[in-house]
Amino acid sequence: MQQGNRGITRRQFTGGALAASALAALAGCSSGGGDTGSATVVSAEGAVLRCYLSEPAYIDPNNAQETQGSLVVHALFDPLVTWDWSSNSAVPLAAAELPTVSDDGLTYTFTLREGMTFHNGDPVDAASFKRGWERLADPNLATPSEIGYHLAPVAGYAEMAAGEATEMSGLACPDELTFEVTLTAPMGDFLAVCCHPGLSPVPEVALEDQASFLEQPIGNGPFMMAEPWQHNQYINLVRFDDYYGDAPKVGGVYFDIQADPDTAFTAFQAGDMDFAPIPTGRIQDTIDEYGASDDGYTATPGKQVLTGSQANTYFITVNNSDPVLSDANVRRAISLAINRQNIVDTLYEGTREVATSIFPTVIDDDPEDVWEYCTYDAERAAELLDEAGYPADADGNRELTLKLSYDGGRGHEDIMSSIQADLARVGITVEQEATEWAVHLSNLGDANFQLGRSGWTADYPTMDNFLYPNFYSTANDNSSTYNKPETDAALDAARQIVDEEERKAAYRKICHTIGEEMPVIPIMHAAHNYVTSEQVESFTYDAQLMGDFKRAELA
Repeated sequence: MQQGNRGITRRQFTGGALAASALAALAGCSSGGGDTGSATVVSAEGAVLRCYLSEPAYIDPNNAQETQGSLVVHALFDPLVTWDWSSNSAVPLAAAELPTVSDDGLTYTFTLREGMTFHNGDPVDAASFKRGWERLADPNLATPSEIGYHLAPVAGYAEMAAGEATEMSGLACPDELTFEVTLTAPMGDFLAVCCHPGLSPVPEVALEDQASFLEQPIGNGPFMMAEPWQHNQYINLVRFDDYYGDAPKVGGVYFDIQADPDTAFTAFQAGDMDFAPIPTGRIQDTIDEYGASDDGYTATPGKQVLTGSQANTYFITVNNSDPVLSDANVRRAISLAINRQNIVDTLYEGTREVATSIFPTVIDDDPEDVWEYCTYDAERAAELLDEAGYPADADGNRELTLKLSYDGGRGHEDIMSSIQADLARVGITVEQEATEWAVHLSNLGDANFQLGRSGWTADYPTMDNFLYPNFYSTANDNSSTYNKPETDAALDAARQIVDEEERKAAYRKICHTIGEEMPVIPIMHAAHNYVTSEQVESFTYDAQLMGDFKRAELA
């Protein structure tokens, strides 16, 4: 998932922006707004959790492609299963139990819970899951999905995505509560894929009124939208009283959309925010004042600062199609010139981890994952630039100017300036280009950049999820335009390995091979830098940058 900051399409951005990848909610709860149907009574009772959020790209599950929008989708929709970090496995959510799997590993049969409804009162049945999944493959939607590749293993996906079929042959509904999924080949991680919030059910109105659904999605989760999305202002969710599961303990979640994450911290200090990012350079001071969470992920009174490791990697994506950057030695040199440890120590007080691979250590920490050029060696960088045909003149300049693009106002400016200074030391001139998040995301998708701020937060915590979306030649999130047929073949083969340890070994080899080419430049693996207010009795924000709003408690 791209991390606009989890998160990093849930595009290449850990999540929206790293420092800003926050989630969040915040103030009062009104029940006005769009038509959500007459069968449901909206509850405005109970305290409201107030959180910071950067403007999402989308909040429709069809395009849950970056951390900001996915956070909202996570509160509005329930897929079949969800990832449980305590057991490190998928557990049932809208499904009554884990699926049965055919002997050949191709067919997954899910039985749904009885009595589930959408926020407008429509029943949640097998057909609604089929409808939701097929929206990801439908090229004729007004706003086609950017994350359809998650369903690439399912039979019929390719045909529907190509416009050659109107439904996916691998999806079937034997009865109202049975949803059957057939793959084209076995996939060891498929149940983890099913945890993605984009693989949620949708009511018929999602097709009948696509424009309204984009602004006010109607889900089956614990919270519902009180009114349409107020762009660049707020997203207001209230508790769904007819939710099939345990009722949320808060009356709503108010996502306060702000362009500057530092402003959210100021609001937090004024008592107007319950969950906010901590500004650069103030993490230890905030811990001293509010106390650190015991596990880094769950906040309680007096232990309010979250610093847990995130399942993401912050990186610079490189346009491999660019005439200059198509040279692997130039890409390697840029990576070697960046002092990652200085960024981590200076800007994040040592709370983040230098990246030596695309894999964050919470996903895999095997030595084979390490990329040779993910180290600081300015002398070697200079040698590689010489070899690439960019010798330094008497003043150390190399007549090599590159544009470094990023999403402005979201906490990345200091990192970009540090990288700019590092590259200047080896003779590379860097020009910064800051744009709005949605514009930056679009430019990455269109390969309209040279060097671009990016990152990836796990859509589901598997090694495949860091490799396939970012490096498979036809994947939508492959913004680097990396294209190696041998890598595609190796990824296809690895996905079919049933034995977990064998599968991991295969992915490590692929990771190492990609690292030799440096299509992207990993910078660091993030850690939470968030704080909750004293009125928060309990709130968990996991390694995938997903908030457990359903179990959140306020005093």
